[in-house]
Amino acid sequence: MNRRDFALMASAGALAAGTSRLTSAQTTAMPDALLGGAITDVPGVKVGHFTDTRRPTGCTVVMTESGAVGGVDVRGSAPGTRETDLLNPMNLVDQVHAVLLSGGSAFGLDAAGGVVKWLEERQIGWPAGPTRVPIVPAAILFDLAVGDHRIRPDAQAGYKACDAASTQAPAEGSVGAGAGATVGKFFGMARAMAGGIGTAAVKVGKVTVGALIAVNAVGDVIDPRSGKVIAGARTADGKSRQGITASLLRGEIPPSLQAGMATTIGVIATDAVLTKAQAQKVAQMAHDGLARVIDPIHTQWDGDTLFALGTGKSGVPGNLIALGTIAAAVTASAVLRAVLAAKGHQLPGMTPIPSARDLG
Repeated sequence: MNRRDFALMASAGALAAGTSRLTSAQTTAMPDALLGGAITDVPGVKVGHFTDTRRPTGCTVVMTESGAVGGVDVRGSAPGTRETDLLNPMNLVDQVHAVLLSGGSAFGLDAAGGVVKWLEERQIGWPAGPTRVPIVPAAILFDLAVGDHRIRPDAQAGYKACDAASTQAPAEGSVGAGAGATVGKFFGMARAMAGGIGTAAVKVGKVTVGALIAVNAVGDVIDPRSGKVIAGARTADGKSRQGITASLLRGEIPPSLQAGMATTIGVIATDAVLTKAQAQKVAQMAHDGLARVIDPIHTQWDGDTLFALGTGKSGVPGNLIALGTIAAAVTASAVLRAVLAAKGHQLPGMTPIPSARDLG
């Protein structure tokens, strides 16, 4: 293990243990243990964004064109997904060629069709008689309340995301599936803040683990050591962060919200050799990373879904305890990076939605 790997692993351990800290008294300062890297550091992985210019929405594709073993774990109570049954370890198909993350609520699942078309044109897919069928699981988040809800990702958007895919570190913040993401919706959209999409990765020895997370939670995004809110529900005057859990402990009950108006979704990838059952376990353990930095998480209004992919490019069999622990760490860091990179939304006819940087 070289010095860079050691330093990254030390940071991963610190974040996993909840010992990251802010560099100043400001809640938007960069946590010391915030991980660098990107999911595209994992050999065999490409990422492409499509961001709609007409309103804040879009989609993001994580491509594994040579195939990857896939798993999934759904924790939120209002999920919107595609092809997740195929990832059950009991079922036949054992290769995933791309995973799509999309805005647009259930409408955004249409974007997966464009990913399938792009892969089919290049004869990438599961052998099936006279053709190859691309395997493209997908998950969506609700961003229809930000701008014109009639504009949402479609098959063309998914195709364009594939065209944009590369091994370069993807853009973060208000792009792709995170373009219209918001957080802290517990007291309604008028008191929410901007979410976004973020990524992080570490390499330990010969194995790399990365995460790409689109953050659109009902809950707050918090500093895991202090519990201070980085981005989340604001006070009634909109000038300060409220703190959802603290409010509930004081007896402040939120108004009723429509189910499914949130959801944090993402992909964990590694170049370790995994079985489908192991990939599913990695996805399950990665949810611990969400729980460290989103409060509350996995609510009835969220459809939180994480996929895990194993490209096997390192040739090293996966150690599940190590992989799951690191997956949780990079997931937590990707969430923090998403909201720290996000931009606020100021749209006609809407209350402005500030970012973490806007509130300072």
